[in-house]
Amino acid sequence: MKISEKIENLKQKKSKIKEMGGKARIEKQHKKNKLTARERIDLFFDEGTFREIYMMVKHRSTNFNMPTTEIPSDGVITGHGLVNGRPVYTYAQDFTCRGGSLGEKHAEKIVKLMDLAMKAGVPIIGMNDSGGARVEEGIDSLKGYGDIFFRNSRASGVIPQISLIMGPTAGGAVYSPAMKDFVFMVKNSGYMFITGPSVIKSVTGEETTFEELGGAITNNTKSGNAHFACESDEDAIEQVKILLSYIPDNNMDDPPVIPMGDDPGRLCPELDTIIPDNPKAGYDMKDVIHSILDQGEFFEIHEYFAENAVIGLGRLNSKTVGIIANQPLVLAGCLDINASDKIARFIRFCDAFNIPLITFVDVPGYLPGCDQEWSGIIRHGAKILWSYSEATVPKLTVTTRKSYGGAYIAMSSQHLGADALFAWPSAEIAVMGAQGAVNILASYRKEIKEAKDPEAKRQEKIKEYEELFNNPYTAAERGYIDAVIQPCKTRVRLIDALEILHTKKEHIPPKKHGNIPL
Repeated sequence: MKISEKIENLKQKKSKIKEMGGKARIEKQHKKNKLTARERIDLFFDEGTFREIYMMVKHRSTNFNMPTTEIPSDGVITGHGLVNGRPVYTYAQDFTCRGGSLGEKHAEKIVKLMDLAMKAGVPIIGMNDSGGARVEEGIDSLKGYGDIFFRNSRASGVIPQISLIMGPTAGGAVYSPAMKDFVFMVKNSGYMFITGPSVIKSVTGEETTFEELGGAITNNTKSGNAHFACESDEDAIEQVKILLSYIPDNNMDDPPVIPMGDDPGRLCPELDTIIPDNPKAGYDMKDVIHSILDQGEFFEIHEYFAENAVIGLGRLNSKTVGIIANQPLVLAGCLDINASDKIARFIRFCDAFNIPLITFVDVPGYLPGCDQEWSGIIRHGAKILWSYSEATVPKLTVTTRKSYGGAYIAMSSQHLGADALFAWPSAEIAVMGAQGAVNILASYRKEIKEAKDPEAKRQEKIKEYEELFNNPYTAAERGYIDAVIQPCKTRVRLIDALEILHTKKEHIPPKKHGNIPL
């Protein structure tokens, strides 16, 4: 065969593979408002930069007529390219080819890609759209999942790992996304569950739907398995690009610095009046966050899960920061089991990838109740304590209003290693609120009981307690707060603190790893 014929043969082979599952299956994919795997990749990468690898890999299964079954690229497209000029490895499961089922070689392609991403120190993005394990290949497919999970664990905290759930993801397939840093789900097409509706009905008698059981909204609001609910494949891809713009390529790099054109000396006068005079009234902590961050841009994460806590990424003086805040509008900002998990995991992500932490505090305490206690609020709440204590990145704290009891300690207090702590004049830093304290303190109870007008005496003691303890000044006198500041100057003080702490170095004792209270 002549060289020209060999080249033509190569072109034909590639062209055949790029046809994927064929025109009919591609049309079926489009009718479900889903892009194909190749369309997703084209949309994700900078034009002309994607380089496919392992394109011609074939399965080697000999059972169930598999020797005569063609599965182009074995149902998964793998390669690398540039996203906004930065290198990324990506795999996209192809539902048009045998339902994107995962067999031995399919998994091997993903595993090799993960190994390359680790060597190169760049993010890896997985686009999930698969019917699950390839039953015809038996235990080889299960072995493939195990190999992927092993590498998810090894890569964690070394390179960013992100999953886009753009189709069915069930059974063993759900664990790789769960082990990654962030999960994006597409509404009405992406699903995650261990067992499907039919199995659940046969075992428990419960009747449910794919969407109700494991759709994007369910996994974003109820289970917290997903961090983002996206309107379409296109929206999910765009959201991932935004996320990547905030984070470094690996744990040895700093996050990218992106000029925002926002004056580091800008004051925020609207913050001087944002706290209501009524201590029981709510306000939106997100307004505080938007006011302070560069150009008001805040990329919120886990927006629909545990809404009493707010987490996300933003920039101060053009540098990435991780934001953690209590939300007074939901459960008065109390910490509960889900909020604790949400906060703790985000702290650990930011710490792993050199992203400074800024915490905004307005928390009356941990949420009381039998359900919380029996479900393990002690164990879950301890995760926040653990994660802040473990983190070695710069840690800045701003107390806007309430900061009581154990929650005061948990929300990045000096005692957990916070580096710079600011409080507004409206801050109330104490063991508990005045109402509860008056009910507990024996001397107060006695005076109230013996008074001619018990209610008037009670109000007098509440005011006395508030003046003594429900303010930022006692904490400042003890040196637990660096400075009590005017709210409008918060942005300036945070930027100044970040600049001086940029070279912070802190080392933890040598150990294999700690035993976090999971």
